[in-house]
Amino acid sequence: QAQLAESGGGSVEAGGSLRLSCAASGFSLSDLHLAWFRQAPGKECEAVAAIIRDGSTTYVSIYLQGRVTISRDNAANTFYLQMNHLRPVDTGMYYCAAGIGRGESYLSPLNYDHWGQGTQVTVSS
Repeated sequence: QAQLAESGGGSVEAGGSLRLSCAASGFSLSDLHLAWFRQAPGKECEAVAAIIRDGSTTYVSIYLQGRVTISRDNAANTFYLQMNHLRPVDTGMYYCAAGIGRGESYLSPLNYDHWGQGTQVTVSS
């Protein structure tokens, strides 16, 4: 069964860091575009960052540039989101996603077919 599983969420103080991981099972990530999305309470889901299938290019939401880095390890069938200088507004459920792409922006959820269950990130002031 194809699954994505996030880990690494938790509670941190403002200014802290977290590294989220997303491990795939039942399928290979190597030929897929990968992304992270998040949803804050009462708000719509928004893109955080994406990395294309060959890993040569990454895209980061303008609201998070300079604070997050997305990376992938195809050998481990896992990808990551490093988040630094966290702020209370970064609080939310973080989801990883993988997909073949459908010609949409890499930060569009329409490109992604596989989704994890989410990991909670809480940033306190």
